[in-house]
Amino acid sequence: MSMFCYQCQEAAKGTGCTIKGVCGKTDDVAGLQDVLMFVVKGISIYTTTARKAGIEKPEINKFIVDSLFATITNGNFDREVFIRMIQEGLEHRNKLRLVLERDGIAPEEPLHESATWQAFTADEFDRKAQTVGVLATENEDVRSLRELVIYGVKGMAAYTEHAWNLDHEDPALYSFMQDAMVATTRDLSVNDLVTLVMETGKHGVTAMALLDKANTSAYGNPEITKVNIGAGSNPGILISGHDLKDMQELLEQTEGTGVDVYTHSEMLPANYYPAFKKYKHFVGNYGSSWWKQKEEFETFNGPVLFTTNCIVPPPSKATYSDRVYTTGAAGFSGFPHIAEREKGGKKDFSAIIEHAKKCQAPVEIEKGEIVGGFAHAQVFALADKVVDAVKSGAIRKFFVMAGCDGRMKDRHYYTEFAEKLPKDTVILTAGCAKYRYNKLPLGDIGGIPRVLDAGQCNDSYSLAVVAMKLKEIFELNDINELPIAYNIAWYEQKAVIVLLALLSLGVKNIHLGPTLPAFLSPNVANVLVEQFGIGGITTPDEDVKMFLN
Repeated sequence: MSMFCYQCQEAAKGTGCTIKGVCGKTDDVAGLQDVLMFVVKGISIYTTTARKAGIEKPEINKFIVDSLFATITNGNFDREVFIRMIQEGLEHRNKLRLVLERDGIAPEEPLHESATWQAFTADEFDRKAQTVGVLATENEDVRSLRELVIYGVKGMAAYTEHAWNLDHEDPALYSFMQDAMVATTRDLSVNDLVTLVMETGKHGVTAMALLDKANTSAYGNPEITKVNIGAGSNPGILISGHDLKDMQELLEQTEGTGVDVYTHSEMLPANYYPAFKKYKHFVGNYGSSWWKQKEEFETFNGPVLFTTNCIVPPPSKATYSDRVYTTGAAGFSGFPHIAEREKGGKKDFSAIIEHAKKCQAPVEIEKGEIVGGFAHAQVFALADKVVDAVKSGAIRKFFVMAGCDGRMKDRHYYTEFAEKLPKDTVILTAGCAKYRYNKLPLGDIGGIPRVLDAGQCNDSYSLAVVAMKLKEIFELNDINELPIAYNIAWYEQKAVIVLLALLSLGVKNIHLGPTLPAFLSPNVANVLVEQFGIGGITTPDEDVKMFLN
């Protein structure tokens, strides 16, 4: 076994990738990511000790968030990046340790090895990877709960990073993430770890609320929008990922250059924000979900910018490999990387803009429009109409079908499920899972579209806010009394924190698919079933019947 990774839904054979990641991650990169997480645990031992003494290190807080985000599925495949991050992490840890020693402050004994291990070279990091991976925890239930916490924290870090880029921070999130990483080094009981899992969900809600505030403060509340899915005649740049700050700066720098901008996959919701609508060269959305990029990047013709995860390593025959750029937490060996902005400054997108000017316009692969922009503020504006439709029986039930898309054939289940839902039901969605049904002619109910897209995966927060508001309006004691069913598709760690956030809010009977997470041991899965009613999926016909009953 040259690696072991089971953090995403595509874990090989439903158990874990042991030779190469299904995502395309090589065994050496997987090992370096394990070492980086080991180093983050060691740093966190010192930051949590320092915090109790009133010492805060903002640069280390940011480094830890960056490190967690960099190891998310499909985010960064660049070996050299992880070597540098491990070296930087060890330097942060050692400097902080010296500060604490100087002040006579000592962390709790016994010290975990991650707080003392020292190395300098890539060869040493590779050797260490053999002993610090997921399987280093022998008890499968403890391992399962530790990894569930870590994956939740990784998802939380993604949202915290995006908020930070928009000058929004919550120190409590840094504190919790570091406390949680330290907790995974200790011999906690299964009950204590279950409690930590729920705490992770609670802080996940905080992280999503923070990002919602950051996005809406900067760009306004998303509003109902018809998004063009055709193509124009100018050369273009296709922006993928999730970071709206990058979107803003790219639009600013392409204005007047003759280069158009299109969103791809999870950047589609950028079209819903009022602040971006003033840009005439912002054409719309091109293509669909992240896993279709091998075909869609070929026909787009112009350069592609990855602002975050969802990279699929290009095949050897791909003609687009030399026109893909990365920035932020994203990375792939051979792709040019656009450097971070200096404090108070902006990123420099001039290289990708000049590249775009030399390219042909995109090939139009479809025509028409799709409708979105139903985040919580927009839904609240329609509240009276929605409530009346529920009271009159025009809307029988809402189905939350948020989450992730993926390339497995059995994900066609979600298309069939949406098609088979009765016409008096409404789908609430967020994340790239929507591409399974957002172009279907599902119609509307009294002017309310039957697919209400709140936005990106982090905008699942809007769906929770809407549910809490409906609970208040209908004067219910329990959120589970609402006519809302949860049939969620998952893929990676941001979906994990969304799930934990919903559980922390008291939502029960959530169904996950297309498969349950490989990192859930049988005993841990049983706990989730018994305490929260977590379930899997069967067939569209059977599940529609089950949910409606």
